[in-house]
This record gives sequence, structure tokens and C-alpha cells, in this order.
Amino acid sequence: MRMTGARIGIGKLGPCAALVAILQLLQLTQPAEAAGAVPMTSDNIDMTLASNELVFLNFYAEWCRFSNILAPIFAEAADKIKEEFPEAGKVVLGKVDCDKETAIASRFHINKYPTLKIVRNGQLSKREYRGQRSAEAFLEFVKKQLEDPIQEFKSLKDLENLDSKKRLILGYFDRRDQPEYDVFRKVATNLKEDCQFHVGFGDAAQAMHPPGTPIIVFRPDVALSHENDETYTGTLQNFDELKIWVQEKCVPLVREITFENAEELTEEGLPFLILFHRPDDHNSIKDYKSIIERQLLDEKQNVNFLTADGKRFAHPLHHLGKSEDDLPLIAIDSFKHMYLFPHFSDMYAPGKLKQFLQDLYSGKLHREFHYGPDPTNDIEPDPHTGKGTSPPESKFKELGPSKHRYTLLEKDEL
Repeated sequence: MRMTGARIGIGKLGPCAALVAILQLLQLTQPAEAAGAVPMTSDNIDMTLASNELVFLNFYAEWCRFSNILAPIFAEAADKIKEEFPEAGKVVLGKVDCDKETAIASRFHINKYPTLKIVRNGQLSKREYRGQRSAEAFLEFVKKQLEDPIQEFKSLKDLENLDSKKRLILGYFDRRDQPEYDVFRKVATNLKEDCQFHVGFGDAAQAMHPPGTPIIVFRPDVALSHENDETYTGTLQNFDELKIWVQEKCVPLVREITFENAEELTEEGLPFLILFHRPDDHNSIKDYKSIIERQLLDEKQNVNFLTADGKRFAHPLHHLGKSEDDLPLIAIDSFKHMYLFPHFSDMYAPGKLKQFLQDLYSGKLHREFHYGPDPTNDIEPDPHTGKGTSPPESKFKELGPSKHRYTLLEKDEL
């Protein structure tokens, strides 16, 4: 910066005015605050995560073309978000060079570039950002993340109108400034994608609990399950304890697959056991969930139990040789092939679904493709060859992370 003119002007000012002018001049010579996302290193990441309500992280590699396309967009979003939320401790957009910060990449289990992760109140969200990659989309996403996750009800009658297809957490408190409510709100912020949270204060809550004793209640998706309401019995001042309980209630054993969450579910790497159903067939969903919970609980580490709207997922049905007229039906997608459960009604026979899974693990389902059906199984042979019909290739694998959107790292076949 040229300072000649400044020096001439300062010489004609009084002492106080000259001092102010010098301070202003020094301010001009200071480097501006760095624009764009904040580089994360092992020196600053823990403090950043602990001291901000929301941290949005971009894990990238400089050699990855998708990372290079995203870099200026993410930087622009960081500036827009900083302008929208200037207060300290609210939100930070950070970036991690995974080739330089290998320990951080390993800590966050990065297996593709770019990966966008969210940390709320120091807690890593299990869901990545998988939406549109534009500055405007990132800004809207952050705004939504920072919205109050809890809806207030003014009377118990309001609870009668809640969505019976959603899993709900209901809180009853005397006042908003109770420390227990602060814990409840932090849990809701971290799990708002899994449950709807509702709260009542004072008169709206007194009918449900004695004064001074807050109560948290889980209400299941009664239209889609046989579960019952359950009251939390732990301490309301322990964040971790309440979060674990809410997470167990809000993330069901049987989940619905949609086009919005298919990439996430596919990336978990477990085979799918899927009930395809008509959009209005709630009874089959209830029965399927009940049977899974009673008979297949010990399989939850080995398989993802899912339901799918057969109208929306007509394409996989077509590859199974089925249509909406054949619903409901059950199938396995192993991410290599799809296998049809022979008769839906056999779901009600104890042990039939479990045996279907065991036949997948043992390779029996695949052997029957090559050598024909086992005499003990119900699969019909092909009338022309006498052998099993060729199982269709996986359709849900196609909904996983795309090579047109990510650089995939050491991606073993699922």
C-alpha cells in the first residue's frame, strides 16, 4: 500500500486526530479475514467441533476432479453462510485435505471424495449431505439445520392431529428454562432427521405429569407398526443416556427405503431384505415389522430390513418379473443378484424368512441358479432347462454412490 499521501495528511493533524488516523491506517494494512471454508487440521478441528453449534465439513483430495469442481462452490457457500450467520459459535464451514490430514480422514471413515459431513453440538451426524452441490443449496441446508427441531403444542388435543405414520418424541415440561429441556433440545437437534419432536409447557403439560417432574414419551408410527407408547425412565440431565434411548426408538429395526435415502442405505454395505408393498397396504407393513422384530432380531448386524413402495420402485419389481399386481412380495438384494421369496404368505410360517436369509449366506440361493432347485426348497425349475431361472442382477446397487459424482476409494464389491 502507498502511504505517502497518508503521511502528508497526518502531519497537519493534532495529536489525538493523528493517533486515530494512524490506527485507521494500520487497520487498512492488516490482511482481511480469510474467505471461504476454514482449513481443518489436527491442531484446530477438535476446538472447532466443540465450540460451534453446526460444523459442515468438506473432505476432499486435490487430485480428485469432483473435489476441484466443488471447491469454489463450497468457498462461495462459506462466505454466504458467514454473512447470514455472523455470530461466533453458530456455524462453520470447514475443509479437510485428506492427503495431508490422513488421521482426520481415517477418524471420519472417508471412502470417497468429496464427502460432506455434518457435526451438530460436537456430535457427528450419521447422515452425510448428499443433496445438490450449489452455494444456494448449501445455504438452504444450513438454514434448515439451524431451525428449532421442536414443535410446541398448546394443548393435549393438538397431539391428536399428529402424523400416525411418523415416530414421535413428546416432551412435557413446566418451563422452557429448565436444564432438562436444554438437554432435550440438544438431543432433538442431533436426531431431528429420525423423529419428530414435540413439547408442551405449563398448562399444556400438567395433565400428563406432576409439577416439577418432566416426562419424555416415545410414540411409535402406529399406522405402520404394532408398537406401543413408552416413557423414558432414565435421568433427564444426562445427554448421552437420553440420546441413546431416543436413537433406539427413532431408528427402527425396519426402515423405509426411498430414492432420497437409497444411496446412504446402499453405502452401509449390508444386503437388503425388502418388503415391496402397495402404497395403501399398511397391514402387510405392520405384520412384516412384527415378524422381523420377533424372529430376526439377531440378524440386524448382517442385513438391512426394509420396506419399499412397490409403485415407486416398479423398476426392481420389473427385473424380478413382477408388477404392482403381484404385491405384496419379499425379496433379497445382495448387491450382486436379487432373489425372490417364493410365497409371501410363508412369511407367517415360523422360521421361513430366517431360512431364506440362511440360504443367502450359505450360497444356496446362488447354487440353485446354476444347478437347479434343491429338493427341499420351493423354487420352481425352468421348464425348458430343468435348472433354476437366472436371478436378476442387483438394481439397488445402482442407487449407491455414483462414479459420476464421487471418486470412490478401495470400494470392495458389496
